Amino acid sequence: MESAPHHEEPGRVPLADTSHRLIRDALSRAAAEPDGYALIAGKNDPGLFPPGTLARAAADRCKAEGLLDVVRTEAKGKLSREICILTEKGRHYLTSQANPRDVLEDFVRVLEARQNDVETLNAATREIARSLTSIHQAVAAVLPRVALPPTNGHSHHGHTMNGSTARCEPRLSSADAVIADVKQHLAEWQAAGTSGDCPLPELYRQLPQTISIGRFHDALRQLHDDQMIYLRPWTGPLYALPEPALALLVGHEIAYCASVR
Repeated sequence: MESAPHHEEPGRVPLADTSHRLIRDALSRAAAEPDGYALIAGKNDPGLFPPGTLARAAADRCKAEGLLDVVRTEAKGKLSREICILTEKGRHYLTSQANPRDVLEDFVRVLEARQNDVETLNAATREIARSLTSIHQAVAAVLPRVALPPTNGHSHHGHTMNGSTARCEPRLSSADAVIADVKQHLAEWQAAGTSGDCPLPELYRQLPQTISIGRFHDALRQLHDDQMIYLRPWTGPLYALPEPALALLVGHEIAYCASVR
């Protein structure tokens, strides 16, 4: 008596086909992650295989057959995750055993996901750049408006008005003369054997009273552009910056000391 033919239930995928698809998808993801990818996905973390008994069995098979190699283990709370990479055997399996069209579709999905990641990263980078530009503009606007501290009444420090030091705009000092004065005083500072670079407030106080802060900064920029002096940035917190009006904004750094090259 012949046995009745076996029929699959309508809409039900055989376990072998499901396991094969899980392995193919996992190897495709691993091929796009040369630095390694979590073997099993977590609640909020992606992985090569989804959680579940069948997927874990497929993952164990990939490790046992050398299709995936565990390169490290990462702690995730109380649990640990295996980070795996695709082996040469796994790459051969992917290209020889799987349907090329299916593999291509998997790679397209991975590519689309990576494209979304790149767009998200680019958007974040642009936001950071806008924030830096805003901070840069704010600092540039504030520094020149910060009043200089009192200068203890020394006449060579400038005329004292209402407790702050002011200087007249230069009339007799040309740009070249200011540059020459800055170079001379930096050379004298270095020749005197003074340790470290010369702070810009100290350098400014050695110049004629008729030289404004703006002309002083212009001279420093010109010397810096001509590679004749070094400008050293302030490395401490901004709130601790002494005499901030004399600091010089160069790029994204606040220069506070200078020395001859």
